[in-house]
Amino acid sequence: MPQGLIEALDLVVARRVGGALPGDRLGSGVGAGTEIAQLRPYEVGDDVRQIDASATARTGEPHVRTHVPERTLSTWLVVDVSPSMAFGSADRLKSDVAEGVAQVIARLAVRRAGRVALMTFGQGRPRLLPPRASRPGIVSVMRALGEGVIPDGGADPAAMSTALVRVGKVARQAGLVVIVSDFRDQHDWTRPLGALSAHHSVVAVEVRDPREGELPDAGHLALVDPETGELIQVDTSRARVRRRFAELETEDRERVARELRRLRVEHVVVSTEGDWLRQLGRRLR
Repeated sequence: MPQGLIEALDLVVARRVGGALPGDRLGSGVGAGTEIAQLRPYEVGDDVRQIDASATARTGEPHVRTHVPERTLSTWLVVDVSPSMAFGSADRLKSDVAEGVAQVIARLAVRRAGRVALMTFGQGRPRLLPPRASRPGIVSVMRALGEGVIPDGGADPAAMSTALVRVGKVARQAGLVVIVSDFRDQHDWTRPLGALSAHHSVVAVEVRDPREGELPDAGHLALVDPETGELIQVDTSRARVRRRFAELETEDRERVARELRRLRVEHVVVSTEGDWLRQLGRRLR
């Protein structure tokens, strides 16, 4: 991965929560930080390391400094591991692209004391890795994604919706949520995504493969839906069939884009063909 491009994306990702980096936005209450909250007389039990020498000298009475805590950025990766992500007819599989996107975002997320969390979905209850900082956070994300996608025929059409609802419950502090999916055969995800975008900055990274947009003229084919395991036989030599397939695919992709636009979610499209990292960089810069 070109290190220069990753560096260029650094500040862009941080701005997704309103332009704040750790140290730029004040948290609530008092705690460990660099921004002073108040000076007050020393009380028994106070940390002597917080005694302010200047105020103590001026007043002749020990004074301590209390600080406003700095708020770190928590990034939540929500990654699709359903069977359809194992498809790829170009340079790589969709799951490979998703893993790469997650790796880049994780590397950017842990900078400046940030933390990264992962939730994978596709079958049954989503798997959650809580927020972690520094290298352990990156390693845990890559190790979990390295397990691959779930087997064919076992997909849950409500998996994305369930995952988004769960993220909304566990991510209490405003942060960045990055959803990486092909957005196929997932039902009822718009409402939980809308609720999530009301409290967090959300980026939807849609992974596509060029073969999904058009049907080749290859005669009679027996096709298996990896999500449901359903077998379909189709005559691809018929121009009307190929045209209708392309129309349905265009309509479906436009519907996804329209819903994300309505929810004011940043929509990034990357492909298994070509340089997906530069595609990501062009949209986020």
